Amino acid sequence: MEIRTLRYFLAVAREENMTRAAETLHVTQPTLSKALRSLEDELGKKLFTRHSFSIRLTEEGVLLRNRAEDLVSMADRIEKEFVALDDITGGDLYLGLAESYQISFLAREIHRFKLAYPGLRYHITSGDTEQVAEKLDKGLLDFAVLAEPPDASKYESLCFPESDIWGLIMPEDASLAKKKAIHVDDLIGLPLFCSRQSWEKDIPRWAGEKMNLLHLEGSFRLSYNASLFAKEHLGYLLTFDRLISTSPDSGLVFRPLTPKLETKLFLIWKRYQTFSPIAERFLRQIQASFSNG
Repeated sequence: MEIRTLRYFLAVAREENMTRAAETLHVTQPTLSKALRSLEDELGKKLFTRHSFSIRLTEEGVLLRNRAEDLVSMADRIEKEFVALDDITGGDLYLGLAESYQISFLAREIHRFKLAYPGLRYHITSGDTEQVAEKLDKGLLDFAVLAEPPDASKYESLCFPESDIWGLIMPEDASLAKKKAIHVDDLIGLPLFCSRQSWEKDIPRWAGEKMNLLHLEGSFRLSYNASLFAKEHLGYLLTFDRLISTSPDSGLVFRPLTPKLETKLFLIWKRYQTFSPIAERFLRQIQASFSNG
C-alpha cells in the first residue's frame, strides 16, 4: 500500500466524484480508477459505492479514510522534518492544546522562539485530553497540553507556572449571580454543563459524596460553545476562570467554587521521543523559561 495511492483514495473520498478528484490530483481518470481498484483488491474490501453522479464510502471505506488521514499526515511530517534538517532558521512545530488562559504562557514562548527562528511554522490542534493525547501517541504532535497529571510511565512533562481556578458561568440575572462563591449545595437540582472529562475527574474532587446529586445537562468539549447555552438560560457552566468573557456587556458572570478547586496544566511529550531539530530547540527554551518562573 503506497502513500500515493492513499492520497488518491482520500481525494476521491473528499470530492465524492472521480472526475473532480482526478482534476485536483492532476492525473487522468483511468489512472485514478485503476489505482483505486488495485487498493480494493489489495485490501479485499469494497471501499466505495458508485452512483450516477457521485461516489460514497462504504463502512470499510470510512475506516480506511480515518487511518489513511493519519498515515498521510505522518508521511507529510516526515518529509518536512528531513527538509528542515538543513534549515537552521525554522521548521514545523506541532502542538495539541487543552483550553486554559495559561496557553498565553505558551503563546509568549512561541513568539520569542519565532524571533530567533523566523522560519518557524507552528500547527495547533485544540481538544480535550483524550483527543490531543491520541494524536501525540500516534506521532502526529510534538507536544500536548493536558489539564490533568500525565501518565509518567508514558510521558515527560513540564508543569505550567500557575493553576486554573474552577467556577460557574451563568447569566448575570441568575439568582446565583448574587453570591460571591458557589457551594456544591447551590448546584443540586440545577442543569449543569461541563466537559465529560472534567465531570468524571475534576468535579468529583470538589463535590465529594454529593456528586450523585448533581445533574449533567450536557457535555461540551469547548467551553465557549457551552457558554452560549448558559447565556440562553439552558444551564450553568462549570469551567475555568478566564476562559469565557464576563465583561459588563457579555451578559455573563463568573463565580468561583468554594472550597477552591484548582487544576494544574502540563506540557507533555512522549518518553524517549526523537524530536526534529526545531522541536528540540523549542523544548530547551521552554524548559529554561518555566524553570525560571
